[in-house]
Amino acid sequence: MLLWLTQYLAQYFAVFDVFNYLTLRSILGVLTSLAFSLLLGPWVIGRLTSRQIGQAVRDDGPESHLSKAGTPTMGGALILLSIALSTLLWSDLSNRFVWIVLGVTLSFGAIGWVDDWRKVVEKNPRGLPARWKYFWQSIVGFLAAYLLFSTAQVPAETQLIFPFFKEYTLELGVFFILLTYLVIVGSSNAVNLTDGLDGLAILPTVMVAGALGIFAYAAGNVNFANYLLIPFVPGSGELVVFCAAIIGAGLGFLWFNTYPAQVFMGDVGALALGAALGVVAVIVRQEIVLFIMGGIFVAETLSVILQVASYKLTGRRVFRMAPLHHHFELKGWPEPRVIVRFWIITVVLVLIGLSTLKLR
Repeated sequence: MLLWLTQYLAQYFAVFDVFNYLTLRSILGVLTSLAFSLLLGPWVIGRLTSRQIGQAVRDDGPESHLSKAGTPTMGGALILLSIALSTLLWSDLSNRFVWIVLGVTLSFGAIGWVDDWRKVVEKNPRGLPARWKYFWQSIVGFLAAYLLFSTAQVPAETQLIFPFFKEYTLELGVFFILLTYLVIVGSSNAVNLTDGLDGLAILPTVMVAGALGIFAYAAGNVNFANYLLIPFVPGSGELVVFCAAIIGAGLGFLWFNTYPAQVFMGDVGALALGAALGVVAVIVRQEIVLFIMGGIFVAETLSVILQVASYKLTGRRVFRMAPLHHHFELKGWPEPRVIVRFWIITVVLVLIGLSTLKLR
């Protein structure tokens, strides 16, 4: 919105031309979403508390979690509101990618909202039944995949590229739709599984979003893309503003979510943020790099899969408890130690992912 205003004003005042630069709008996107989160946070927490929208805690989990019962949840709505407002203010609203990522993010947020509402407000421990949750996730995931496939403007938009290899690409054709669906839905549920400790999921999300913003900036600039030997995807640079909005909103939420948390994001935030990372990675053609940078999310997901498979096949558990962060808690690690060490691992993985820009 503000981009259109500044472009109009630039006809009369040349100083407004500066708002055409992605770098400036990205910085403003971070600051705007951060400000929204910090300013609206106390009000949102107060509303959730007054409505007794509090977190339920599993009886079979770590004993340290019992004290968290009743902590306001569904705070992810604050994150989504901040992201949406900042993106709408500073991005180019004529860009198709902006509307696709916003649509996916808010749609997955709506799915998470229904799940949280049923669990917390209606006191239904099942929440939204798994089959319906995956049904709606699949609908949104396939719709986004089809839109990206049908509106692709250059061949690179539907090719799979491999990190550390500068020339080898795989033509996906219609299989692009399946891959995109798997990345979006898989990333969404992976972040949701990771969201089990105070601040554990949000900071890795911020770091990965920041790295994807760098990829988006490079992929959307023909000179940088050619120099770095990555696919040039026209229009993808505008996603830098969206990624910047995630960074600001995530840091603002972390202000209230850091240990001991004043609010939890709930499925409304976790499902949406995971889907957002997935769809951005698809657009900038970095699905495999997302797998690397989001290694913590991958490990958490694999721990659940291994735990369930092992118990069903052998009657034995691989971990003391899944997802993986609970295993380390039950081994005696204090919650802050688990959180910070997972953050450190994410820093390393994000740097490895960024190194693929040049190591080809």
